[in-house]
Amino acid sequence: MRDKLRMIDKTPFKLFSGTSHPKLAKEIARCLGVDLGEVLIETFPDGEIGVQILENVRGRDVFVIQSVARNPNLYLMELLIMIDALKRASARSISAVIPYYGYSRQDRKDKGRVPITAKLVANLLEKAGVTRVVTMDLHAEQVQGFFDVPVDNLYARPVFVKEFKELGMEDLVVVSPDMGSVKLGRTLAEDLKAEIAIIDKRRINSEEVEVNAVIGDVKGRNVVLVDDILSTASTLKEAAKICRAHGAKQILAAVTHGLFCGKAFEESVIDKLLVTNTIPLPDSIEHSRIHVVSVASLFAEAIRSIIEAKSISSLFRAR
Repeated sequence: MRDKLRMIDKTPFKLFSGTSHPKLAKEIARCLGVDLGEVLIETFPDGEIGVQILENVRGRDVFVIQSVARNPNLYLMELLIMIDALKRASARSISAVIPYYGYSRQDRKDKGRVPITAKLVANLLEKAGVTRVVTMDLHAEQVQGFFDVPVDNLYARPVFVKEFKELGMEDLVVVSPDMGSVKLGRTLAEDLKAEIAIIDKRRINSEEVEVNAVIGDVKGRNVVLVDDILSTASTLKEAAKICRAHGAKQILAAVTHGLFCGKAFEESVIDKLLVTNTIPLPDSIEHSRIHVVSVASLFAEAIRSIIEAKSISSLFRAR
């Protein structure tokens, strides 16, 4: 045991996890062949968060894994405090590995007197001491421009392509449920060598959408709906309904970040949903039609590439 600890101490980097998604953090650590660093995270009676790093990180490259989801305010604050603790412990560099970047949908002023919270979060992370950010499928890629430190935005597309190829489905058409997902749908369609269709959607409010038409042919085809975030699932459910009404056969969906708010995915005509493990699935949802795809290996490879000063562009390609 003592020899093992001595060997780990010689590694040039340390991997730590917050409390938002320890299962994914352990999986990433396993892919890298290391143990997670020891950290004490506690909550005081008044709700304040206390953090103590229980490892020597002086002169080390440190990676902190934390998804800002489910309880975003708590986990964001926890992440900021961990970063500050690591900075004051003289870590050489601090990379925040944020599988789901909370507040990314608030990336612009689309009405009067509203904040750009995605930028605020970037400011907070940098002020705390982050020297790099690694995330996945940002809701808006321009969020990278909110930072003055490097941002690696990974894509879940390669793992989805692998899953669909293993399913061996033919006559596929990738359907973008709204105009915002067209780029995502087009790149997935190219990798699957499939056609693409687009749903003409109008958002009524934060929970309701109105679907008007399908641009493209889905009749008698196997449909793959694609989106980056599943929150209330209203967009996906309405898109699936109209695809079914237009004669689609089997309807699948591929979503990177599964928030599953409220009664999301209930009473849906989607036959199967593929979702990554950037966010832990709530126990309350019905799992029989949900297939979780792990992105731990992608994050592990990205971390390894950063440590070895190698390009990570190869991670963006389907395999």
